Amino acid sequence: VQLVESGGGSVQPGGSLRLSCAASGFTFRYSDMSWVRQAPGKGIEWVAGITSGTFTNYTDSVKGRFTISRDNAKNMVYLQMNRLKIEDTAVYYCATEFYPIPATLRNLPGQGTQVTVIS
Repeated sequence: VQLVESGGGSVQPGGSLRLSCAASGFTFRYSDMSWVRQAPGKGIEWVAGITSGTFTNYTDSVKGRFTISRDNAKNMVYLQMNRLKIEDTAVYYCATEFYPIPATLRNLPGQGTQVTVIS
C-alpha cells in the first residue's frame, strides 16, 4: 500500500485548501478511505471517511466545512477544506479504512501534508 498526500500549506482563517491523496498497491475502487490528522502535541483524530460506494461521514468539528471525495479512475481521494480555522492546523494523512483501527493509525504509510492556519 502506498499513499502520497499533497496540497497542504499555510492559509489565513477562513481560507480554503484542497488536499489530495494518490493511492497505489491495492484495489482502490473497492477500498473505503479516510482522512485523519494530528495536531501538534495531540493524538491522531479521524476527520472524514468515504466508502467504496461514496457514502461519507465527518467528525462534528468539520461538518459543513470539509468535503471528502474520490476519483476511482485516478486512484485519488480528496479533502476540500473551506472556512478553515486555526484549530484545523495539523498534519493530514489519508488511510485505507473508513474508521482506521489503532494498528492502522500506528502505521500510516504516507508522510502526510502539513496544514497551517495562521492569522
